[in-house]
Amino acid sequence: MNVEKFIDDSNLQNNPIFKIKKFIEKQNQIKLSEDYDNWRYVGGLLTLTYENATIITHDSYKNIVGGIPRGSFLIMVPSKMYKPHFVLLRVKSVTSTPLENQIKETYFELQKKSMPELDKFTQSELQWSALDCDVIGMFYGNPIDVNKLEFSGDINNIVSPHKYEVYSPDKEVLDLIVNGTLNNDNVEIIGKFRPLECLFENYRQDSMDVNVQISMRDFMGKRTAMFGKTRLGKSNVVKIIADNFIKTTKEKKNVGQLIFDINGEYANDNIQDGKSLYSKNEEFCEVYALNPERCNKAKTLKLNFYENTEGCQSIIRNKLMELGKISNYITAYTSVDLPSLESYKELTSYEDKNHYMRQFRIYWSILKKAGFQYDESALIKKLNELGIREPFVEKFNKDIIEKYELTPSNTLDEMAELYFKIAGINNTEKIICKNKPYFNEDEESMLGFLNPKSGSGVSQIKQFRNLHSINASNFEAEILDSLDNGKTIILDLGNADDSTRQFFSDRLSIRIFKHQEDRFVNNTLDDKYIQLYFEEAHNLFPKEDSKITGIYSRFAKEGAKFHIGMVYSTQSPSTISPELLIQTENFFVGHLSSSDETKALSKNQIAFSGIEQDILRARTPGYMRMMTMSHRFVIPVQTKEYGKEV
Repeated sequence: MNVEKFIDDSNLQNNPIFKIKKFIEKQNQIKLSEDYDNWRYVGGLLTLTYENATIITHDSYKNIVGGIPRGSFLIMVPSKMYKPHFVLLRVKSVTSTPLENQIKETYFELQKKSMPELDKFTQSELQWSALDCDVIGMFYGNPIDVNKLEFSGDINNIVSPHKYEVYSPDKEVLDLIVNGTLNNDNVEIIGKFRPLECLFENYRQDSMDVNVQISMRDFMGKRTAMFGKTRLGKSNVVKIIADNFIKTTKEKKNVGQLIFDINGEYANDNIQDGKSLYSKNEEFCEVYALNPERCNKAKTLKLNFYENTEGCQSIIRNKLMELGKISNYITAYTSVDLPSLESYKELTSYEDKNHYMRQFRIYWSILKKAGFQYDESALIKKLNELGIREPFVEKFNKDIIEKYELTPSNTLDEMAELYFKIAGINNTEKIICKNKPYFNEDEESMLGFLNPKSGSGVSQIKQFRNLHSINASNFEAEILDSLDNGKTIILDLGNADDSTRQFFSDRLSIRIFKHQEDRFVNNTLDDKYIQLYFEEAHNLFPKEDSKITGIYSRFAKEGAKFHIGMVYSTQSPSTISPELLIQTENFFVGHLSSSDETKALSKNQIAFSGIEQDILRARTPGYMRMMTMSHRFVIPVQTKEYGKEV
């Protein structure tokens, strides 16, 4: 051994790359001893470029290593290796050899002769074949940090193909490939390496017993996508990730999680999925539910309909429309878009303020007549904070007051009675002031619902009172405080309709973004993160970027800066904004049934190019293609079942 080689070896003794040196030495010993049953050699190279390699191999080599399935990893090393390194290959397809035509002619002749027994020479000749492989990149020791393994997406040099040997990695080298470059912060096992769906004689493959690990640091403040058909493992992986965050950060309490649970599966145990995230981690989780009886310790998730004018009017509108055949006066009411109370502060025109307040007052009168409870003093305090004074005092024109014998109001109850009377008058004669209608079109529609000519009117919305609470406004502050203390919050929206879910998603997302943005501006972010979990992501991040509503667009583009991470799930990559796909760092992809979906994925994330057919064909639950910040290439993994060890 020369001095230079001795120094190189001693420097790399503690580097994971040293495993490849031991592996090659072992293979050379096996070759010398002719113990071919344990040989991992699969062949040499026919052609080599920076992107592709063609391997010449033999059936006996394939059988010894337990098969070489499409998508499996192979390693390419120089025949004489002075510094430990290797090139990673991924098998793409079978390709032709230079003798392809002669082999076909031989097969043809054999068929004509009813396949007689072959002589050993011919038999051996027919067992040679070629495999087309993608060149994924190169593993080597970091030249600066001698203890660190390095991976590059390219290779530094190529020489003549005959100077390389190709091997199927054993368990130890495969572990190096799969986990060697992993961020060492908060590492957890997510499943087993699984190069193919077929399990026939899988015991012969060392690769089936390699644990796949993830670093939770890779998910903090990052975007993570879950794609695949329903019931094939997306929610299971979400539970594993959320559970690992609880496990690895419960001491530092630096990661708060908010899960929008649209099916109630994270808050409640069920037959299909078994133990829920909440029941496994009650000490570190809080559940907010519209129907707390589903979860004994859940807090009530309600809305204050008097204060959330814009969002609650939207909920009322959508719920009325869901009833199907509805009267003209209800249709007119559902066409009204009520502004938010906060928007009142932005108005400068006296007339605009007048009409805004009139709409608010009619809306409050509708709620009062429908039996929605209220705390007048608390509501007045809230309105005063927004600059709204004397909210229930309606100052009608003096002529109108005298003509219709109206009594001015001072309280919410008096105001509701006043507007109910006005609505009745307006049904028979339009109220005119200074030669023009006193009420605008939206106000007319709202009055028509408050006291219609015929029909049940406000009785239609009595059924929505279960969504209302006069104390509901506190849940946002409570949730933010819990998130800051590293809690996992589960919003059980299992029995909610789309409009209710949308309201809570929008409202809390806006508050969280503003909260983290303020901490960033004030330099108090430190190592604090908030992780958000969205299902049915195509509704929030549609394909056309112009249709992404403001807050979700900001999550996609600016969330990482403010330590906001998100995990989003949907069945179809093609329905998601390409801009978001490009910016997403982590992926878990299960079975997709359409080539359009795999094309949309590989078009925006080049790492998935070449494995589209594997994604289309495999349908085993939990069998996914994974890529994270630490994994520079796609890893096929059979994810573990939540709540069970690997």
